[in-house]
Amino acid sequence: MHIAEYPLYRDFTTQEAIDAAYNPSHGRSDSAAILQAFTNRSAQARAQLECRPDLKFGPTVDETLDFFPAEGQHSDSRPLHVFIHGGYWRSLSSKDFSYMAQGLAQAGVNVAVINYALCPKVTLGEIVRQCRAALAWLYQSAPELGFDRRNITVSGHSAGGHLLGMLLATDWAADYALPADLIRGGIAISGLFDLGPFPWSWLQPKLQLTGRDVRELSPLFQPVQVNCPVLAAVGEQESDEFHRQSQAWVEHLVAAFPEQSIEYLSVPARDHFSIIDDLAAGEGPLMAAVRRQIGG
Repeated sequence: MHIAEYPLYRDFTTQEAIDAAYNPSHGRSDSAAILQAFTNRSAQARAQLECRPDLKFGPTVDETLDFFPAEGQHSDSRPLHVFIHGGYWRSLSSKDFSYMAQGLAQAGVNVAVINYALCPKVTLGEIVRQCRAALAWLYQSAPELGFDRRNITVSGHSAGGHLLGMLLATDWAADYALPADLIRGGIAISGLFDLGPFPWSWLQPKLQLTGRDVRELSPLFQPVQVNCPVLAAVGEQESDEFHRQSQAWVEHLVAAFPEQSIEYLSVPARDHFSIIDDLAAGEGPLMAAVRRQIGG
């Protein structure tokens, strides 16, 4: 007797198929070496750059960020770029991504790399709250840190792209008594905007997502609150699902703000891990997007 297969998410009927589409390490043996290289490059960056590490933006132990002042003469007229790391909400830390500050700091941009607690120690909703708290703290701390709080841009990679999406779905005026246009521009790099596949994936034992989480914590299903330029970039070599998710989110943003500069970009010859290399080096299309958004 034939047993019918019912979709778990869209056209996916098995966890194996979902994992293959959404796990960037699937089928490759070099992922651990790549992540170790991130860590090594970040240690070198902290040794080379001026850094104010482990600034507390909230009461819990993981609510910290590392601040890298722009190179050259300090000036409170220089912009701030905030980077939110990936790791599928359950691994890695800000210390693994310090190297993302190198190219930006050398180009005269202050950089903050946000840390946050991980699942299953905390819920995904708590991670979103922590990232919102980090941005609010940075805005309020601009006079002390020395940057122009009217010129804050944000990028996020992978899970960090999802968290950027939730920052853009935040009513900053109503919820934080901060300017509605707190974020001047956003760059989502290989982001995830519909959490629907993940309750059926290898991640669920750590994420422990509910149906309500999927509805309330998916940027694709939340009203867009911040009207700013956005680039959603995905490596050309990434799976169709990563491309589809970014394309769907771009359509969601355009529907909210049709006159705004909102773009989807497939970055040639890049995969899920290598796509951030050019931004770290201060070159390529992602760096060009930062320059446009900060007005430089």
